[in-house]
Amino acid sequence: MKPAEQYNARYVWLLATVAALGGLLFGYDWVVIGGAKPFYEAFFQLHSERLIGWANSCALLGCLLGSLFAGAAADRFGRKKLLIASAVLFAVSSVLTGWSSTFTAFVIWRITGGVAIGIASNVSPVYIAEVSPAPWRGRLVSMNQMTIVVGILAAQIVNWLIAQAVPVGATAETIRQSWNGQLGWRWMFTAVAVPSLVFFLGALFVPESPRWLAIRGRKDSARRTLARIGGEDYAERALGDMLSAAEPRAREGRWTELLTPGMRKILGIGVFLAVLQQWSGINVIFNYAEEIYRNAGYGLNDILFNIVVTGSVNLVFTVVALSFVDRVGRRSLMLAGCAGVALFHFLLGLSYHFGLKGLPVLVCTLASIGCYAMSLAPVTWVLISEIFPNRIRGAAVSVSVSALWIACFALTFSFPALNAALGPAGTFWLYSGICAAGFQFVWRRVPETKGKTLERIEREFAAAEAR
Repeated sequence: MKPAEQYNARYVWLLATVAALGGLLFGYDWVVIGGAKPFYEAFFQLHSERLIGWANSCALLGCLLGSLFAGAAADRFGRKKLLIASAVLFAVSSVLTGWSSTFTAFVIWRITGGVAIGIASNVSPVYIAEVSPAPWRGRLVSMNQMTIVVGILAAQIVNWLIAQAVPVGATAETIRQSWNGQLGWRWMFTAVAVPSLVFFLGALFVPESPRWLAIRGRKDSARRTLARIGGEDYAERALGDMLSAAEPRAREGRWTELLTPGMRKILGIGVFLAVLQQWSGINVIFNYAEEIYRNAGYGLNDILFNIVVTGSVNLVFTVVALSFVDRVGRRSLMLAGCAGVALFHFLLGLSYHFGLKGLPVLVCTLASIGCYAMSLAPVTWVLISEIFPNRIRGAAVSVSVSALWIACFALTFSFPALNAALGPAGTFWLYSGICAAGFQFVWRRVPETKGKTLERIEREFAAAEAR
């Protein structure tokens, strides 16, 4: 293994940072709706649980569509073109969502923004994994999660700064007629157009993934990028590994190969981890923070501040995760995260069950977010980006991430109904049980991958299936 200090750190981090801007836009566009929720609901006069759930979750349909599209498109056209396409969609959809005059238009452009999220959530971590030297891959792919968290926090801060103070006890009609209800929520969505432009310009200048180039037979282009990453010796060694791992009969990454017995087991791990990340229930705290904290006795102004606090905790613990993922390992962090989230969701359910208000609910939600940010949030993306063979990585990641967005849609759409049927206590106890089941699965099925090249991981999975 080439010593880490001989890699071109500045160049590698530059490539990863540009790709990770897709994560930042993903985080912002995904969570901005939480702070805008009371204002656009008043503007469009949404009252039923069905319409409220649809407004909050419709973007996830776009995420699924974008993810399905990205799998085949990334293998056919390359990672770079998909990064550029997602940047354009982020910019256009954010502006048109913000200035929608009807609820139908709002939904259409939220779905379009979801397509951008679906593409970025597939391609950004894959691109980072494919340009990263093995000793750095965990922290670099985790950086994509960190930028997602930065985007989440940015959305929460922007929402908090834009929203003018709302009088205690204000009615829906008062909110609708206020500046927040007429214009403020529009600027919350529109603000993402600025970083979208930065992402677009950056994506124009990064090279194509060397692994994609190698599999497509463009060895000279792949070698040039690899040489910039680690020098000529590294380029020859890495290119040799890539070509030996890419079987000629499967270089197109055919979707049918995903159905072979060995690949079904690996794909099952990826899909389970993706679903577990969502059904852990943490994203309910982000998307329905206003409702969760309102049930805990907070007023709207305090709710918006608490949302910023949750985003800050999310960021701090994601930064901590960056220093652990390549030292402690993926499997250990996932086990600790499943156990921690299960525990604090259980305690959160107890808080609601016994009618505790205010601080106990806030502490439990923050603790759950902290555990999640150090484990399931970043490590799921790391594992999904590295456990699949090079030749079918785009298609396999697409299936896994599509499962993630289906699970996220189910989680987000079902929360209002679950909350009404089971109450907050029962709902969070359900999420706690799912995390406990996730702990068992990770313990039995998920191997450790830290410090290994993508090609070595592929060979070890193949050897395990052959036994």
